[in-house]
Amino acid sequence: MLLYLTGSSCAGKTTTLPALRHLPALAVHDSDEIGIPSDADTAWRQSTLERWVQFALEHQTRGVDVVVAGQSPLGEVLAAPSVPQLEAVAICLLDVEDDVRRHRLQERDGGWWDAAAVEAFVGWGRWHREHAVDPQARPEVITTQGWPAMGWERWTGWRRGDSRWSCPVVDTTSTSPKVTAARVLAWVTECRRAARVGALL
Repeated sequence: MLLYLTGSSCAGKTTTLPALRHLPALAVHDSDEIGIPSDADTAWRQSTLERWVQFALEHQTRGVDVVVAGQSPLGEVLAAPSVPQLEAVAICLLDVEDDVRRHRLQERDGGWWDAAAVEAFVGWGRWHREHAVDPQARPEVITTQGWPAMGWERWTGWRRGDSRWSCPVVDTTSTSPKVTAARVLAWVTECRRAARVGALL
């Protein structure tokens, strides 16, 4: 099973991961740990996602679930070439209000990003928010110039309200890292329970 934590930068994904490492039969990883090339683009992100899906498939044969924190939204996860081979897949969006994201980027990276880059992070987060509830919310953001191997046809005909389009949101705007971690831990635990009874994709 693959459990994917998604969201734009400074939502709290990486901070949350240590709280999951004590769970049995669970491998926990940050997608950035494999490195990010200077020319990383949409197609690179999508092809890298497939590498993590393959990683999850390898662990699946040993009865181990995999948590990955990254920036691929629900539509990319569902469209990754090898996802149909997974026993189950679930995705959760960690989100934060725009002004708080701006503040966290400044705190974390000390002015490394110029104003345009900061607004790109904020805009990406805003789109994640739309996409989490509506598969028809500007899908071209990820399908245009995407990786050719992606299976977009699996969901591009779905509409808002389709029960198959499921992406719970954890808002970290006004919660402590400890509370955020507890909420994500509860999500992981519930997903694993649901997978055992066949209640997940």
